[in-house]
Amino acid sequence: MATTSIPTQKRVGMVSLGCPKALVDSERILTALRADGYAMSADYAGADVVLVNTCGFLDSAKEESLDAIGEAIAENGRVIVTGCMGDEADVIRARFPSVLAITGAHQYEDVVKAVHIAAPPSQGPFVDLTLGDVKLTPRHYSYLKISEGCNHTCSFCIIPTLRGKLASRRIDAVLREAEKLVAAGTRELLVISQDTSAYGVDTRHEERMWKGHPVRAHMTDLARELGQLRTPEGLQPWVRLHYVYPYPHVDAVIPLMAQGLLTPYLDIPFQHASPKVLKAMKRPANEAKVLERLANWRAICPDIAVRSSFVVGFPGETEDDFAYLLDWLEEAQLDRVGAFKFEPVAGAQANALPDHVPDEVKQDRYYRIMAATARISAAKLAAKVGRTIRVIIDEVGEPDEDGDVGATARSQADAPEIDGAVYLRNVPATLAAGDFVSVTVEDADAHDLFGVIAD
Repeated sequence: MATTSIPTQKRVGMVSLGCPKALVDSERILTALRADGYAMSADYAGADVVLVNTCGFLDSAKEESLDAIGEAIAENGRVIVTGCMGDEADVIRARFPSVLAITGAHQYEDVVKAVHIAAPPSQGPFVDLTLGDVKLTPRHYSYLKISEGCNHTCSFCIIPTLRGKLASRRIDAVLREAEKLVAAGTRELLVISQDTSAYGVDTRHEERMWKGHPVRAHMTDLARELGQLRTPEGLQPWVRLHYVYPYPHVDAVIPLMAQGLLTPYLDIPFQHASPKVLKAMKRPANEAKVLERLANWRAICPDIAVRSSFVVGFPGETEDDFAYLLDWLEEAQLDRVGAFKFEPVAGAQANALPDHVPDEVKQDRYYRIMAATARISAAKLAAKVGRTIRVIIDEVGEPDEDGDVGATARSQADAPEIDGAVYLRNVPATLAAGDFVSVTVEDADAHDLFGVIAD
């Protein structure tokens, strides 16, 4: 009897750049391709075609994307480009005419079609379907994207041009995905979008049935339902909110944090504090009320950690504006802060504003804001020395020459990749990534904590 050999699977490589929202796009693309019979390649050499998911938010990000495309062409030669730079196909083709296809952000079907043309699948569909979705993050945490696009018209941003207006996912679809992720081993859900606070605005917060009761497409309803999830072992996963604009209804999620339904952490992109600069940015400008709300949030949930990002050197920013920002930060006492020097990006309204700040002044202000926020962070972390806190394990190391094993973890105040870490000594060899443990904090620096598992 003759045997039929199964053709070798075509292999796809992926280079994913930019924010977590783009990473989710990459996961969805690879999941669709695997369902069509493709295998994944960890290197250029083993790939029949390479996908480069680009970032186009800033000119520096575009250059990084172009460099990645160039590297993929040099190493493999068969390259498909997708993502936020897809809107600038002429720029990409001018530099790399051999690119096989170019698609825009979250155009999953177009990417899959391009792969089918470039490297037709050698096996039938559904070959690998039983393996589940492709994840580009560690097993124990996952990004949960709740919407695409943004309705804001911030003068420094071109996201609405790249990703369109706000388009919220159905609440039942989001909750179903979250439930599936947790059942598959996720211990921490990171809720992401361009504007998490605006979730459901475009659908007038439509209701859907979930577990026998109606639930609105609204940030507070979503947070409340996510707080009901449990792992197969009966543990409550952490649920962390990112990209939260400080609309009034954000106040309603703070009690959920105090009740333990939501991780006490908010990622709010304030961008600046000077009313004049905020107005030029076309951002909400009531910075004094923000300070009052921060105080109220801490009164309700003392352990809340607030992270934010700020732009220095925005056109028209004076030394007085920058000093105002530094004073505001002293009063706000934010837990985690990132800063960026203003960069013009093609298509942004801010490019046409007068009084652009010289590069050397931007650099000086960047150093000063980072020094100020590092000092604030160091003081806040030093206050945790001696406390016992709950952490999630990210990585367990190999035994050293004395047989001791260390581990890298994160507290509830630390999101992966962007915040600090908790470094542990002398952990049990049985400890694994995704475990929740209580630790005693022994030391701290400007960004990280150091400790040991509590007795």
